[in-house]
Amino acid sequence: MNTCLIVIDLQNDYFPGGNMELVGIEAAAANARLLLDRQRETGSAVIHIQHIAARPGATFFLPETTGAAINEQVAPRENEIVVQKNYPNSFRDTSLLEILQQGKVDNLLICGAMSHMCIDASVRAAFDFGFTCLVAEDACAARDLEFKGRTINAADVHASFMAALAVPYARVIATKEVLENI
Repeated sequence: MNTCLIVIDLQNDYFPGGNMELVGIEAAAANARLLLDRQRETGSAVIHIQHIAARPGATFFLPETTGAAINEQVAPRENEIVVQKNYPNSFRDTSLLEILQQGKVDNLLICGAMSHMCIDASVRAAFDFGFTCLVAEDACAARDLEFKGRTINAADVHASFMAALAVPYARVIATKEVLENI
């Protein structure tokens, strides 16, 4: 079966000094880089997803800014596809599904940010389109959230979303285990 690595939104605004820094983003990007290196070594497909803000009042991933650029640690090579999106779901109003279908891809290995937003939306959509999904959970990052006057720390946000994706949407495992099995 044909597997494609999908690297979602590992863009500068999520890193230190960016407009929406995530907790654990540097460790997540380091793990994503390990996955990226392995895919490149094996000649397997890689698609980078880049969010470009289109909604009024957006404060990060603004068009043509350094913050919207894919971080150099996981920067795409010339032969790798970059799909730009304007919504959390990487399939919505993009060419992603068509590209995957043309490549006869059955399996998706997914990593990136944010766990509770674009990873969640994209994995659920991929499952609905019939893909078998594997999420490298430690190659994803989240941020603290506020709800009803309560702060939910990023680790709990991340764990909750990974737990929710684990059945039935995806197999959710650590990067080390992914690398041992590809």
